Amino acid sequence: MSSEQGAPGASPRAPRPGTQKSSGVVTKKGDRAAKEKPGTVLPPVGEEEPKNPEEYQCSGVLEIDFAELCTRSGYTDFPKVVNRPRPHPPFVPSASLSEKVTPEDPRLSGSCSLNSLESKYVFFRPTIQVELDQEDSKSVKEIYIRGWKVEERILGIFSKCLPPLTQLQAINLWKVGLTDKTLTTFIDLLHLCSSTLRKVSLEGNPLPEQSYHKLMALDSTIAHLSLRNNNIDDRGAQLLGQALSTLHSCNRTLVSLNLGFNHIGDEGAGYIADGLRLNRSLLWLSLAHNRIQDKGALKLAEVLRPFELTHTEVVERRRLLLEKGTQERSQSPSSSRHGDSKTDREKGQIVGISNSTLLDKTDKTQPVKTPKGLGKKKEKSWELTKKEEKSGAGQSPTQGTPKKEDATKAGKGKVTIPEQKPSRIKGIKIGSREKRSILPESELVVEATEVINPLLEPVEHRAGKVFMPGNKVLLHLNLLRNHITEVGLEGFLATVQHQVQFSKAKSVSKGPVGLLWLSLAKNCFAPQCPAYAKIQELMLPRDPIKVKLREDEAMAFFS
Repeated sequence: MSSEQGAPGASPRAPRPGTQKSSGVVTKKGDRAAKEKPGTVLPPVGEEEPKNPEEYQCSGVLEIDFAELCTRSGYTDFPKVVNRPRPHPPFVPSASLSEKVTPEDPRLSGSCSLNSLESKYVFFRPTIQVELDQEDSKSVKEIYIRGWKVEERILGIFSKCLPPLTQLQAINLWKVGLTDKTLTTFIDLLHLCSSTLRKVSLEGNPLPEQSYHKLMALDSTIAHLSLRNNNIDDRGAQLLGQALSTLHSCNRTLVSLNLGFNHIGDEGAGYIADGLRLNRSLLWLSLAHNRIQDKGALKLAEVLRPFELTHTEVVERRRLLLEKGTQERSQSPSSSRHGDSKTDREKGQIVGISNSTLLDKTDKTQPVKTPKGLGKKKEKSWELTKKEEKSGAGQSPTQGTPKKEDATKAGKGKVTIPEQKPSRIKGIKIGSREKRSILPESELVVEATEVINPLLEPVEHRAGKVFMPGNKVLLHLNLLRNHITEVGLEGFLATVQHQVQFSKAKSVSKGPVGLLWLSLAKNCFAPQCPAYAKIQELMLPRDPIKVKLREDEAMAFFS
């Protein structure tokens, strides 16, 4: 025992295999590895690449651009861009397959169940579904985002990669957790894509401030807007109605508006009806699955037939008429020609002689000499007149001794226009054929398509009140599944009867004719109600789809 106890003092125990002696200090292997580890750490993959997404130039391929921008923005797991799935045709097993019954392999069934489970989880992963152009497989036409929250950072990435998509026409967002702040960012994104984007769908995104009306601003280019299932109430409907039209502004781009599956009541329906009073662009409106009763239904029916203008609208109409008359007087031939002669006199040209001045000259002074042959051609074209100017005529090419009527015609047709400023004639009121031919074709098209304020439409005066003809532009109105009774039906019956008489009395087929499709089913009245049956009878010949079906059936019967 003594030898064993003294052994440690005489000969120290050898170090363990896991330790090494270095410089008189015993260290463990793990400690040494920990000390050496910082010197051998490799940089993460992709650190050499620039991280700033602003430096990336988009290629116009959404799948590549979105992935690259997400990587540069620091996302490690981000949604993938996939093609939108299409419903498969129903599978009908054949008789030969039904006869062959094979025993089920447990290993095969286990792998199939695992694959199906994985496919189900993959289905719930966030994705960006796209519809591609048939001609160009890389051009994205529509984008669908459903069931995952779209943050402001993702919208920032979209603002970089969506504008280069030259064929993008629609964006559909369903339950993406939008807020009033992210909606503002989304609207800024829509402005970047305004050259092609025409359809926007925001469904299942209730907002506390209900600021959906910002999508219908005056500078908006959206033609089709769907706001279903957003809990829009009467306050939100008021903002939307004001976005459709007010006394001083009107949306002129929106064609269809879907407000189905919301909480709009009678008050909200009245605000929408007020927006329809002066709106002449909306063709399609759906208020299905709301809380509209008879009061709101009567308001909607009222604006679709002649309605009385309010005192404020009458005052605004008079102001517009006065303003229009002032503009016409300021743009009349006498005043505009006087201004032109005052400017062109400095250049040595005689331009814009008024009719009254010409008559005074012919009565009091001797006739002015004219070049040969000009008196025989009073209705010379503008090109010939310009040639004579260049040849140095030096004086107005008027007829020698014209009569009063001839002098008037000559004065109208002999206005010379400087070649450098063809836009000078834009404001001149056209009165004769010669002057109509002077205007460029592009200006004629602009004047033909100029939008007229609805308050300047022809009105009817009855018992000291002013009545407008009503909104005849709206073609489709859906009030399915509301709370309308027979009282509200009577209002729509009067509207339909008036529009039918209006379309029959109209001699010209062009122009608005009123409702072509009206849905009032599933409301609080019996389907056998006389008013509802009469509405159906009157609307049947107006529905273009049903008319087409009847024509096809008749052709198939006689063929």
